[in-house]
Amino acid sequence: MMDLLAHSPFDVARERRIVIIADWLPPDFGAVGQYMQLRARALAERGHDVTLIGLASGASSVRREASGEGTLTELRLRARPVPRGSLLGRLAWTVWTDLRLVTAGFRYLRAADGILFTGSPPFMIHLLAPLRFLWRGRLVYRITDFHPECLIAARARPSFALSLLLGLTNFWRRRVDGFEVLGLDQKKRLGATGIVDQRIALVRDGSPVDFSARDASEPLPAALAGACVLLYAGNYGVAHELDTVAEGYARHHRDGSGRVRLWLSATGTGADELARRLSAQGVPFHRSPPVPLERLAGLLRAPHAHLVTLKDAFVGFVLPSKVYACVESGRAVLFVGSADSDVDLLARPAKAGYWRVACGDVAGFATSLEILADRANAIQSIDATS
Repeated sequence: MMDLLAHSPFDVARERRIVIIADWLPPDFGAVGQYMQLRARALAERGHDVTLIGLASGASSVRREASGEGTLTELRLRARPVPRGSLLGRLAWTVWTDLRLVTAGFRYLRAADGILFTGSPPFMIHLLAPLRFLWRGRLVYRITDFHPECLIAARARPSFALSLLLGLTNFWRRRVDGFEVLGLDQKKRLGATGIVDQRIALVRDGSPVDFSARDASEPLPAALAGACVLLYAGNYGVAHELDTVAEGYARHHRDGSGRVRLWLSATGTGADELARRLSAQGVPFHRSPPVPLERLAGLLRAPHAHLVTLKDAFVGFVLPSKVYACVESGRAVLFVGSADSDVDLLARPAKAGYWRVACGDVAGFATSLEILADRANAIQSIDATS
């Protein structure tokens, strides 16, 4: 379980009132909202008066409660889902949502001694930094994903408009009081924009679930019974490597033993595309929706191994937060991505084994699946004779 108090940027005596801005709050699916809700509760228990502002698929609401030595206020704004089919639609949604979050939380922001905002929803810095003269408290930017760098990395060709937006974003970044990054790779990227080390704090997320209670595993779906199961859980988006997985997994079933079954408990454009490609080739896999946070520990204990992927172009711009819980689940981890990503650094201690395959290494991915299946069979044989 993540240590939520180990790296707090705020002092209770000087910064009693804290505002945190995020996107989708539980029970809606969203990693950033999950982490920020945990962070808000921890700060409140420490003695801060915390206001967490975020989005909800249900009705708008305001809820206040005492928490430890402080208080926690959750301000939820009803919002429609992000339109995935259009870049202009996503941009319009982001601008409107950012405006709504700042407007709804304006009086809290004005009174705050400290403001923590994230990269989700994107481009919030373009509202909060220009209005810096209105905020009495320190403005801390927790960079979850880099924007517009992620948009630039996802494009096949350079974009003059995005280059201008990047220049403007870096201008406002230099006017923020402090930064939190998720990894050393992100710190390197941020430093390359001209932000000095003294303004950057490495504050890792950690696992959002607690495995200490040894909860029972989620039952495997009937379609996966008897197989070596490789689970991809969470969001599978444009930043996550797809081709290596699709081609390597198909090769494992076409030319290899076919003993591994992929389980997609995932959402996102990548999950949709991967499912389409595997179905078109007649390759067996299983897909199910993501589970709520209270069932996540059981889900992550269910497979033999976890799949984590990241495209090379996104190294340092995105750090898949799922890696913490995957490692702490006690299961093996298979990472498709670069050794320059902090995913490689964090996943190496996985107790049940760790393999890394470079993006594009289709044969290496197929070979890793054979090794994974061999290890699963060996463990089952030991369990059967003990």
